[in-house]
Amino acid sequence: MDRINLRTLRCEGRLGASEEERAFPQLVEIDLEVEADLSAAAASDALVDTVDYGPLIELTGRIVAEGEHRLLEGLAGAIARQALGSSTRIEAVTVRVRKLAVPMDVDIDHAEVVIRRERS
Repeated sequence: MDRINLRTLRCEGRLGASEEERAFPQLVEIDLEVEADLSAAAASDALVDTVDYGPLIELTGRIVAEGEHRLLEGLAGAIARQALGSSTRIEAVTVRVRKLAVPMDVDIDHAEVVIRRERS
C-alpha cells in the first residue's frame, strides 16, 4: 500500500489527565501516515486522484485546538477516526501524538502514543 506521510505537525490544545494540565493549551506534535492506493495519482498527476493532505492537516489542527482530551490515546483515536472518515480513498491511518511537556520531575524529551486504524 502506498503512503502519504505528514510529519511533525505542531498544534496547541488542552490535554492532560488533570484539570491543572488542561487549564492552559500546550504544544503537541503529530505525525500522520495515510495508506491509500496512489497509483491513479501517480499516473495522472492530478489532485483529484489522490488524498489531498491539506484538509487532513486542517482537520488535525481543529481536533487538537477544539477538543479537550485527558489522554494522548483519546486525541490520537479522534484524529484517526476522523481522518479515516474524511476520504474513501484512505485505507488505513497511523497517528503518532507526542506530548512535549511531560509533567514529571524527570528529564524526558516527550511521551508518545501510536495508534493505527484500518477501514473495515
